[in-house]
Amino acid sequence: MANMIETLALAGGCFWCTDAVFRRVRGVVAVECGYSNGQATQPSYEEVCTGATGCAEVVRIEHDPALVDTRTLLEIFFATHDPTTPNRQGADVGTQYRSGVYWTLPAQAEVARALIAELDAQGAFGAPIVTEVEPLRHYWPAEAYHQDYFARHPHQGYCQVVIAPKVAKLRRRFAHLLQPEGA
Repeated sequence: MANMIETLALAGGCFWCTDAVFRRVRGVVAVECGYSNGQATQPSYEEVCTGATGCAEVVRIEHDPALVDTRTLLEIFFATHDPTTPNRQGADVGTQYRSGVYWTLPAQAEVARALIAELDAQGAFGAPIVTEVEPLRHYWPAEAYHQDYFARHPHQGYCQVVIAPKVAKLRRRFAHLLQPEGA
């Protein structure tokens, strides 16, 4: 019997960063940059950047839960972005850069809320986690030029300064969960 593929969308600032991280995780079968949980229909990047659409930059992740479960994906997510700053990741500011877990299965929401409570109780970040946990609504794929941006532009300034350190952190902390290079 084939394993069921589950879908989850994560907002952790600029989607190029989150995309670069999750493309490397074993058990993730698809990653797509997009926009969700706003009011717009098929918004463009330019529209989302105004903040008027209410959309977050997200990556929609399809994964095989037999290989990587929701909790593990969320542990990676929280380790590779700052979940304590509302509507901001570093120099990227606006509602489109908020931290969010957008679930497709109620069990994913339960796992997310439990992990957030656990991390807050541990004082893991020195400030309360502000990540919203909501159902995935109104998802729209981002333009083609946003997909797998880091792999296509590894020497671009933003990639070197912002994305590369997140990927390096992934490799250090979660090496046992990575796909083989070139997979």
